[in-house]
Amino acid sequence: METFHTVQGEGVFAGHAAHFIRLGGCDVGCSWCDVKESWDRTAHPQRPVEDIVDHARSKPARIAVITGGEPLLHDLRPLTDALRAAGFRTHLETSGTAPLSGDWHHVCFSPKKFKDPVPGFHLHADELKVIVVNRHDLAWADGHAALVRPDCACLLQPEWDRRDAVMPLIVAKVMAEPRWRISLQTHKTLNIP
Repeated sequence: METFHTVQGEGVFAGHAAHFIRLGGCDVGCSWCDVKESWDRTAHPQRPVEDIVDHARSKPARIAVITGGEPLLHDLRPLTDALRAAGFRTHLETSGTAPLSGDWHHVCFSPKKFKDPVPGFHLHADELKVIVVNRHDLAWADGHAALVRPDCACLLQPEWDRRDAVMPLIVAKVMAEPRWRISLQTHKTLNIP
């Protein structure tokens, strides 16, 4: 769908320069998605892996973040192989609703209530990021945290339009259960594209 050089705004790597590669296609359909134009895979022209990697190589960041849509609807092995050969760290942002493909330095797993992840996907996660829309999402998050590896970072992130309502809940949860951390969409706060 698009590629862009920016600063990672959320999660464990917030504040790092990164080259984002957003792939078209999503079958999850989150009501609060801020990139709904990514959902229709056919609306975006296919580009050769070599062109995508050449464009990334022209930027100074050496973290390549593959996101979507839902990027795992594609076979990501050719892309990650080429990125790694070009000297990039490969990071994935996914809901885990399709089998893992590709070779990753970091997997950010953000499960959604709209579609279950594939069985066993939790064990691939280096980072569990749960978007919090309401109080019920906190208990739902605990169910996912129970399935990830002990070294997986567990983050709660307020849904942007509900942040004022849910931040007190998130803060209370993190203070009571230090396994959890807060992730904020700093790129939106700072107006970083």
